[in-house]
Amino acid sequence: MHISLLYGKKELSVNLPDDIVVDEINKHPMPLLKDPAGAVMEAFIHPVNALSLPELARGKRNACILICDITRPVPNGVILPALVESLVAAGISRENILILVATGLHRPNEGDELRELIDSEDIFSSMRIENHFARDQAAHVDLGTTSQGIPIGIDRRFAEADLRVVTGLVEPHFMAGYSGGRKVVAPGVAYQDTILTFHTAHILEHSRATNCVMDGNPLHQAQLEIIKKIGAIYAINVVIDDKRRLGLVNFGEIEQSHLEAVRFLQHYAEVDISRKYRTIVTSAGGYPLDKTYYQTVKGMVGPLE
Repeated sequence: MHISLLYGKKELSVNLPDDIVVDEINKHPMPLLKDPAGAVMEAFIHPVNALSLPELARGKRNACILICDITRPVPNGVILPALVESLVAAGISRENILILVATGLHRPNEGDELRELIDSEDIFSSMRIENHFARDQAAHVDLGTTSQGIPIGIDRRFAEADLRVVTGLVEPHFMAGYSGGRKVVAPGVAYQDTILTFHTAHILEHSRATNCVMDGNPLHQAQLEIIKKIGAIYAINVVIDDKRRLGLVNFGEIEQSHLEAVRFLQHYAEVDISRKYRTIVTSAGGYPLDKTYYQTVKGMVGPLE
């Protein structure tokens, strides 16, 4: 039997003996948006639990846009031009719009890699784009601690912006339940002490800190507390299929819009499996999800659960 797994920018072919029983398990097919660019603009006008983007931006002096780093396949080439255009039309000059790469403790994205990440030559060449540096204490605002005692340090460029917009990919995450939304803020633009606390035994060993679980998840709860400390934050959430095609995009208040995207994704990403297997062959999902060795652990954790 021959199967193909997403691996890097291509596929990895795996040949299995014909005399063994093989179950091929895939996510449910997802309906795709016929007009992704149009869907983005539509989301700005019909937000989740918020005013429309033009109304939110009107009268604001500046804006900070968070984007995920190169390890997340967010369709920035579709989102960023529409977002910048909408902010400028509402009265915020391009010079007062910052695109901040939410690297967490990952390395900065620069040069050709940054160009690939932005995926729009106009945005790349004309906008101010900077990386988050989690180890620079002076670059962060101290917002106290969560109820769990987690120190809250957030990049001041984001925390002090008049308008804060987060873009992110919503997918199952092996600690936070689902990625995107609040996770782009913390750990995305959090201080190193905040991020390191997320990775302590208290979080990692908790039975609810796992894929597709947010209710009772201590990491998710801490992240929600952190975003509430910052103030009003809005999110553009996307859901994609295995070929990186857009299935959903929405915009709105960060917590509620993220939950709406999660509810959509659950129909396609969560698959019931009736038995355990002695041998599992899988991958981390292809580029850029397997771009770094650390990210590839996600291909292991899901089957182990």
